[in-house]
Amino acid sequence: MKVKRIVSDVFTPDLNAADVFYRDILNLDLLMDHGWIRTYGSSELMTVQLSFASEGGSGTAVPDLSIEVDDVNEAWEKFTNAGFDIEYGPVDEPWGVRRFYVRDPFGKLINILSHL
Repeated sequence: MKVKRIVSDVFTPDLNAADVFYRDILNLDLLMDHGWIRTYGSSELMTVQLSFASEGGSGTAVPDLSIEVDDVNEAWEKFTNAGFDIEYGPVDEPWGVRRFYVRDPFGKLINILSHL
C-alpha cells in the first residue's frame, strides 16, 4: 500500500472564514467546494510529513499545522496587515528556520516558516 495524500480536516460552521487566511494570504487554490466542505491546495509538488512533538521548539506550544513558505517576512507582513495576531516571532531558530506563529480563523495555531 502507498499513501497518496494526507488532508487536514478542520470543523467550522463558517466555510467562508478560510478564504482570507488560506486563499488570499497564503495563495492556496480552492480545489473543491461541495457546499459543506471546501478544500484548499496547490499544484506545487510537496513533501508529505507528519510530525509528533512534545513541544513546538524554543519552549513554544506545539502548532496544529506547519506551513513552509518561500518568504516568511512577506507572509508575516500579509498576516499582520490583515489584522491577524502574531503569537510568536518572527524569529530565526537555531535549527535553521525563520518562523512565526499565527492563529487561523478557527483557533488553530499555525507555524509559518522558511528554511534559512
